[in-house]
Amino acid sequence: MRKICIVITARPSYSRIKTVLESVRDHPNLELQLVVGASALLERYGPAIRIIEADGFKPDAVVHMVVEGENLVTTAKSTGLGVVELATIFDNLKPDVVVSVADRYETIATAIAASYLNIPVAHVQGGEVTGSIDEKVRHAVTKFANLHFVSNQQAAERVIRMGEDSKTVFVTGCPSVDLAARVLAEGQNNFNPFEHYGGVGHQFDIKDGYLVVMQHPVTTEYQYSLEQINETLTAIEKLAYPTFWFWPNVDAGSDRISKGIRHFRETQDVPFIHFFKNFTPEDFLRLLIGSKCIVGNSSVSIREASFLGVPAVNIGNRQSGRDRGPNVIDTGYSTEEIMQAIKQHLGNGKYPSAYLYGDGKSGMRIAKLLAEQPLRVDKRLTY
Repeated sequence: MRKICIVITARPSYSRIKTVLESVRDHPNLELQLVVGASALLERYGPAIRIIEADGFKPDAVVHMVVEGENLVTTAKSTGLGVVELATIFDNLKPDVVVSVADRYETIATAIAASYLNIPVAHVQGGEVTGSIDEKVRHAVTKFANLHFVSNQQAAERVIRMGEDSKTVFVTGCPSVDLAARVLAEGQNNFNPFEHYGGVGHQFDIKDGYLVVMQHPVTTEYQYSLEQINETLTAIEKLAYPTFWFWPNVDAGSDRISKGIRHFRETQDVPFIHFFKNFTPEDFLRLLIGSKCIVGNSSVSIREASFLGVPAVNIGNRQSGRDRGPNVIDTGYSTEEIMQAIKQHLGNGKYPSAYLYGDGKSGMRIAKLLAEQPLRVDKRLTY
């Protein structure tokens, strides 16, 4: 049996890889090894490890690697610490393959540690185009990786143009879409977030619709994070529309966004905004399906919302260049632009489903490839 080590280091990483975990666990020729670390362990981000364990997955190791501060220096140090700690974990677990997810700083730490231990790396969600440091990290991990599980044909072509052997590049779709398809198939949605998660703020009637807001820092603009989140807060306040607001990811600038949200929450008694740290992936999708629009700069607006047909207002440069469906309206950071885009979407209603990032069967495809593909640590580039 091949030992497949999957590293989860943040709230979004779990939703992006959960169906792969399930499929690897259930495959007769694979043994799942699970490593959980970084912000997935931290209380202030709504620790994802609780959700992971509640779903029946037991981590084989945990890795504490987040240096306090959420700025450029601490991000670099956290990456280095991740390489150090993950190298020890991989040496102990001795996996046959390490799976690295997407484009965060923990992702490149995973790829570096595994590569220097002569462990093949499989990369999920390579070949995509976005803004900020994620762009560099994603393509760097592609060069470390030996197997590439990409979301669509455009991504596959980019990976091949970077010199990767086409025989190692597979269009599997994005595993996060698997969860969206699963939740969509459930049908009637009676999910009540107040009952399930509590959160902070007033409760309000959601039967006539609501917004979902999730805005993260842009690492190349991290010094402006406070000003940017204040513009979004002002837009939502002026619209006076029921809104569920989620905490940002741990990135350079997230402390400034958190500060802006806390200051607003403590100085403005706004009866139509409720704040949450984290949901299970499925519950977040249930909330998303019932919404009138998602606002912010999360990739969920581009991926899952596109598949679900949920209108999305994408703010700023964090998702620059990413393939997107007709459900997305791009705006700058100004209050007026954000308000105008939300109002437009409130009049548009739902969109047809777009299959830019998969059809809901990615996890099974990836597990099958992990079981059957030849494994090698050297690379033969095809420039």
